[in-house]
Amino acid sequence: MSVGTATAPPSRQEQHVTSGLDDRAASRDGDGVEALGAAFAAGDEQAFREAYRRWSTLVHTVALRSLGSASDAEEVTQTVFVDAWRARARFDPSRARLPAWLVGITRHAVADAHERRARDRRLTEAVEPPAEQVAAADERVVQQIVVRDELDRLGDPQREILRLAFYEDLTHHQIASKMDLPLGTVKSHLRRSLARLRDRWEVEGVAG
Repeated sequence: MSVGTATAPPSRQEQHVTSGLDDRAASRDGDGVEALGAAFAAGDEQAFREAYRRWSTLVHTVALRSLGSASDAEEVTQTVFVDAWRARARFDPSRARLPAWLVGITRHAVADAHERRARDRRLTEAVEPPAEQVAAADERVVQQIVVRDELDRLGDPQREILRLAFYEDLTHHQIASKMDLPLGTVKSHLRRSLARLRDRWEVEGVAG
């Protein structure tokens, strides 16, 4: 389903407009509305086709005014007539006119559409990380690629020292102990390697 632009649920004013729209529509429903409603309730497929021909525009207009999305309004219109046909046995033409009954189903379908939008927004907000997190992750990936490329250009022991510092996150003391090198030698190799790295790729903060 197309989510479309976020739109607030219908306000009291919108409901009033919709009610006015219903009243105006009732006056131009055409002839034989009662008979058509009775045939619809009895399962007459021709009556269903005629109901769609007469009132699909009304249903679409009500949905569009509330949802603000043509594609969502089209989906609601289809849903309304499918639901109405499935529930035709519950329609009582002696208690309501068919177009008013259809508009009632439309209001429920529109409310469901608003709820789906809200649920989709909540889901999107839950799974999409903030832009600053994405940018930080991208920066880390770039740094890793740059350092890996630089490691391929270095000889030992510089390559191993830089690998331990960057990929294994070891401290200078830990690297010196692991490689059995003087601490000053480790720091010197790291300093020269990182200076070379920054000069070539302008990558900062690798040494920590």
